[in-house]
Amino acid sequence: MRRHAFALLAVLLALDTTRAVDAAPDPVREANRAWLASLPAARRPELTQHGLVAEEICRWKPRGANQGVAVDARHFYGIGNYVVGKYDKATGARVAEWVGLRGGATVHLNGGLIQDGLLVLSHSNFPQLPMASSLEYFDPASVRPVKSVSLGLRHGSLTWAEKKDGFWWACFAHYNDQGTAPGTDHRSTMVGKFDERWHLLESWLYPPQIVAAWGQSSCSGGSWGDDGLLYTTGHDEKELYVLRLPKMGVTLEYVTTIAVPFEGQSWSWDRTEPRVIYGIIRRTGEVVVARIPAIPAQLLPRP
Repeated sequence: MRRHAFALLAVLLALDTTRAVDAAPDPVREANRAWLASLPAARRPELTQHGLVAEEICRWKPRGANQGVAVDARHFYGIGNYVVGKYDKATGARVAEWVGLRGGATVHLNGGLIQDGLLVLSHSNFPQLPMASSLEYFDPASVRPVKSVSLGLRHGSLTWAEKKDGFWWACFAHYNDQGTAPGTDHRSTMVGKFDERWHLLESWLYPPQIVAAWGQSSCSGGSWGDDGLLYTTGHDEKELYVLRLPKMGVTLEYVTTIAVPFEGQSWSWDRTEPRVIYGIIRRTGEVVVARIPAIPAQLLPRP
């Protein structure tokens, strides 16, 4: 017994000696720590303002347009979950309409745009689980569905999608309140780059200051601008968030915020007019037309 006790005491003494050595200041390590602490730090994430405010041009009140809006040269298209109305841009008069079934095939129609001569609408089964999405194609002349492309189960619910430079760019959203997979929240919302067959090539997260601005919701609208920047909206705030692809890392780079006269939700560029956007105010059922200010040169993408 005594022999075992002496052996245990020797081990404990050795451990104490090791701890004492480890606790002794290491000049090289301390100098390295001081050097690392002196290096420049990234700016704190925040919604910086540059005095950019959109100018309202006009507003219309189509029926059923509580999710988003699309636009072409002569018409705009008010989008609801199972309603798509076609309206004259000059007068606001309804010229055609598609009405689906409540509780039917379309659960949550969201963003829309004119792509390759067709009206393309992003669709998901939000707030149902598991999360599944599709693209719904309409003939813009008759506002009748002509094609559906099921994207199946995806990491999130599709809120907007558009084709650019031969690739599909799309947002798959997660939420904090409902309609999101267990173990995730709106921080998991991502923008993905896909090939023509919808294979994911790259994806990026949203900056934390924009995620915080979403509240309990997520990104509802997005589209590339002619200036090479990505413009996005949340669900409620009257703010347009401007982003760019990062040179490094997995998070989109924040550029600035523009105050707009419409809420979050989905919206669309009028590609026939310089810097004009059609958005909606869900609470009042209005479509709002606004001109977006140009981004200052110092904030434009770096060469």
